[in-house]
Amino acid sequence: MRHTAILALALGLAVAGWAAPAAADSAAQDVAYGAGSVLASAVYAPFKATFCILGGITSGFTFPFAGADTAGKVATAGCGGTWAITPGVLKGQEHVKFVGGGQQTPPPVRPAVSK
Repeated sequence: MRHTAILALALGLAVAGWAAPAAADSAAQDVAYGAGSVLASAVYAPFKATFCILGGITSGFTFPFAGADTAGKVATAGCGGTWAITPGVLKGQEHVKFVGGGQQTPPPVRPAVSK
């Protein structure tokens, strides 16, 4: 009789677990992804800052020989891109772009309005 009561209680908790909303899991996951993004950013940011500083130094050497446009591209490549690891990056929804600049997406073309 006692085993039947324990089995019924376990079955009842299992069914209640299926029926319960996943809000608690979602909140716990959000907290975990947030903490993970802070930790990952703390590790990633010094490397990105070093790359940016080296890009700035290289840009300074580039300026007298290649001009302002090329020096600006070098600085943008070093200092542009992703600076923080977000929860979206950890979930695989976003990508980390270590090097900035490059090809930028052109603005969308709006269709001409005929009168």
